[in-house]
Amino acid sequence: MPTKILFISKSIESSSTRYRALQFYPYLERHDFSPTHSQISGGILSVIKTLGLASKADTVIVLRKTFPFVLTWLLRLVSKKLIFDLDDAIFCSTDGSSSATRKKRFKNIVMLSDHVFAGNKFLAKNTLLFNKSVTVIPTCLNVKKYDITVDKPKDHIDLVWIGSTSTSKYLLNILPILELAVKEQPKLRLKIIADFSLTDAKINTLNIPWNEETEAEELASSHIGIAPMIENDWTRGKCALKVLQYMASKLPVISSNVGVNSEVIHAGKTGYLVSTTNEWLNAIEQLSTDIEKQKRMGIAGQNKVKRLYDEQVIFNRALPILKL
Repeated sequence: MPTKILFISKSIESSSTRYRALQFYPYLERHDFSPTHSQISGGILSVIKTLGLASKADTVIVLRKTFPFVLTWLLRLVSKKLIFDLDDAIFCSTDGSSSATRKKRFKNIVMLSDHVFAGNKFLAKNTLLFNKSVTVIPTCLNVKKYDITVDKPKDHIDLVWIGSTSTSKYLLNILPILELAVKEQPKLRLKIIADFSLTDAKINTLNIPWNEETEAEELASSHIGIAPMIENDWTRGKCALKVLQYMASKLPVISSNVGVNSEVIHAGKTGYLVSTTNEWLNAIEQLSTDIEKQKRMGIAGQNKVKRLYDEQVIFNRALPILKL
């Protein structure tokens, strides 16, 4: 009989659910697991339903979400094996400041879990304070999905940014830098793949609504991926998904020298890590004026993602824990 695994998250459409649960379903099924998902949001009925499903599962994996203590205790009570999975610094506020409530909820579920999957070393370090059974399971992706060849525009050099409204503040922070860059490189265009549009930037902008079916093609048809961030505990907990997407798409990457981005990117080989306005401008100039360097860095980046961050590689790391 297959081993039943229940994934619990806020929404089946969330990034965490897609990249840390749903994409592993085929691999789980091939190893005699039966995965299902329960959305624990929307009121008491969803809580009752989820607790019922948890009581019937062999392993329960909670994705990113924490709860009031009573609900955490009940979930622990009905679960034969409880794993907590986090890919964000959910123990602090989204501006990086301390949050007593978030930390308390985080501590409770971590202490009551049999094992914890942490998306990076920073998250693992904070988790180890309350539970010694921690495995770093990086966010990963299906590299084959992004390994496509499409035409790139010849009249523009597209700097692509993929994200959402919640992370748009990091892009807005570097708009003045991009506006300076376009004065020196008039062919530059900012391509935004997101759930919002940017209409008042002083740079030619292409707004593309995010769509799971078309994101790979939109990335591959770009020239350079950008990943601006600020540095605080929240961003240190980020798991570099957009950087992995860029690299899987054979794009060179320019990123703020922050958090996991600085581990994923091999500076000078797969892209540039930058901190100052001049470093941003120099990196944009070097890549926008050298097509061969774009290609060389893009190929090196994709090779690194295949080797270290492909979904098959990461699943193999998690499998021994799931089989315990």
